[in-house]
Amino acid sequence: MAVATAPASLLHGGECMQEEAAMRARAGDRIILAGELVDQPTRAGEVVEARGADGGPPYVVRWEDGHTSTMFPGPGAVLRVAEGAVAPAPPVPPSDEGRVREWTVRVTIFERGDDTTATVALVSDSPEALTARGTSHRSSRDSDDPHIGDEIAVARALRRLADQVLASAEHEIEEATGEPDVTVRAR
Repeated sequence: MAVATAPASLLHGGECMQEEAAMRARAGDRIILAGELVDQPTRAGEVVEARGADGGPPYVVRWEDGHTSTMFPGPGAVLRVAEGAVAPAPPVPPSDEGRVREWTVRVTIFERGDDTTATVALVSDSPEALTARGTSHRSSRDSDDPHIGDEIAVARALRRLADQVLASAEHEIEEATGEPDVTVRAR
């Protein structure tokens, strides 16, 4: 599976590289849009048709809610291509005894004055999107380095996201085993 984002920011060998190539899609590809504002949910759908030249936009997309629309992907769009694309090498080599899947965490940081909000979204093969938010506030005594606020807000959001993933696993274990109040330790 290859992942492309718009505008043309591609993951190559673990590094984010800017390229001039535009997003390309074909029928059956999955497209995921991050919320335009902090705390807006992600939106996912299947590309029904690529109307642009050589698989370029606009795309006709059937969204998970059943609605179909024509769209031009903008910042925050992630295209997951399952076939026919060159994908980065997986971090763990596939084996005959297992399988490799790729999940992506999308981080959006919004800063206004001394306040920073980070929203993280887990893009995975799960039908439901998990998102979390973290915030930070720079006091008048703190240095004027915005990266510190970014790091704190992102770390808080990621910690909350990790808690949600564990809670989801606990719930699935409870449903599969019939055991109540399953607790998975975070190590």
